[in-house]
Amino acid sequence: MRRVILSLILALCATTLSAREPLYVVNGHIVDNINDIPQEDIESIDILPATEATIAEWGTGATEGVILIRLIYDSPARYAVAPYNNFTAYLADNVKWDDRMPAERVSLRLKIDAEGNATISEVLQSTSRQFLKRVTQAIAKAPRWEAAVRDGHPVESIVLVNLLLPEGKSLPAEHAVIIR
Repeated sequence: MRRVILSLILALCATTLSAREPLYVVNGHIVDNINDIPQEDIESIDILPATEATIAEWGTGATEGVILIRLIYDSPARYAVAPYNNFTAYLADNVKWDDRMPAERVSLRLKIDAEGNATISEVLQSTSRQFLKRVTQAIAKAPRWEAAVRDGHPVESIVLVNLLLPEGKSLPAEHAVIIR
């Protein structure tokens, strides 16, 4: 009996807590959450309190307020070059790194300009210079991206890329020495 009552209380609390979330509006469109929006893609954030005017404009979903988010683009940059459905797949096929070589990882911040050209704006992580050099060469030879679009015009944007090769291998564990 206690478990049933506890389950009902937890369910009621979960319903009450979920009802207390504000309404999220991204570039004029209502979305369920904003967890997947990279911070560098956000141009501005406005918080509207739950006033009569806000509820009249946005409906009953705005009873806990509205968070308006404006991204630096209306649609993000896309890498849609056949046969690849994303840029990581292109890199995996075009970086010369076979199964006999050790596993290596690189994480990059790429700038995609308005013409769709990709350049490295920041190296976030690289396990070796040799691997980074080969990834850089593959990026330089890559076909153009579809640039991000804002107000109907192509704009510059930032894209994060993570690559681990050879595929299916994992990086060796790092060893640490503890001195007491």
